[in-house]
Amino acid sequence: MVDADVPERMQAAAFDEFGGPEVITLRKLPVPEVAADEVLIRVLSAGVGVWDAYERQGVFVPEGSSLPIVPGSDGAGTVIAAGDKVTGLAVGDQVYVSATTRPKGGFYAEYAVVKAEYAAKLPDGVPAEHAGAMSTDALTALAGLDTLSLPAGAWLLIFGASGGQGHLAVQLAKRQGLNVIAVASGAEGVALVTRLGADVSVDGHGDLDELLTTIRDAAPQGVAGILAMAGGDTLDRLTETLSDGGVVAYAHGVRPEPSERPGMTVRAYDGVSDPGQLRRLNELIEAGPFVVHVAEKFPLGKVREAHQRLTTSYAGKLLLTVA
Repeated sequence: MVDADVPERMQAAAFDEFGGPEVITLRKLPVPEVAADEVLIRVLSAGVGVWDAYERQGVFVPEGSSLPIVPGSDGAGTVIAAGDKVTGLAVGDQVYVSATTRPKGGFYAEYAVVKAEYAAKLPDGVPAEHAGAMSTDALTALAGLDTLSLPAGAWLLIFGASGGQGHLAVQLAKRQGLNVIAVASGAEGVALVTRLGADVSVDGHGDLDELLTTIRDAAPQGVAGILAMAGGDTLDRLTETLSDGGVVAYAHGVRPEPSERPGMTVRAYDGVSDPGQLRRLNELIEAGPFVVHVAEKFPLGKVREAHQRLTTSYAGKLLLTVA
């Protein structure tokens, strides 16, 4: 089924060569055609993540892609066409998407086509525009919590808690009944994670000995797990607060990788975008108020500025507004 008034061409931000933000330009491209297992989405917004920069640089290029490439793994919008084999989604549904595999282009465009399995109906309580920046980081945070598999009531330390993945992990962890110590970045980050429900909020840029004392005072038996969104010397010291047998979980791509020592385990994880995980994510989101904190919004025409902003410090997520 296809909605009416779908144009033949669309405005998109794309690149014909790999390089810095300057290679991305606005141009008119054909609206991609929809296969039997795909949906066509009129894009409302798109998330801007470090993986988009890797794609632009040629470090990570989605399988099957060919130049010109329209980046954007994350997005939200309205389904305007659905293939014959698609079930569970229909024209008119508002959806959000995480699609690392998207040979027909990403969400830096007015329209995007993805396999229906990567799309989920918008959960209650999340503004449609903000949902465009949510999916990959939320699914990755959920995978990290799954990797730790801590029981309700356990103490969890989240390092990098005010970042894109971290601030979503704080909320998902609280929905799973965990006690959360959030190590955030600066006063703004501490204020954010406190507002989102962290039981203990601390500034990772402060005195490290004082930081460790605060954590030990909150969890004198030690923290059962650490969810690491960044690596380095501070993380290595934070592992001193683990209880015997504690686990550090980190997303693939975190550098340097956490060091393992006796009495602890280090596990890596990746986010998974499939109907089951999207369903679980929606159930957790709808359990209470859920915030996708957008640090800054950029119109599609300012995509270069958005990619330049990626290299700076900010809390939460960056967002491209398309519609």
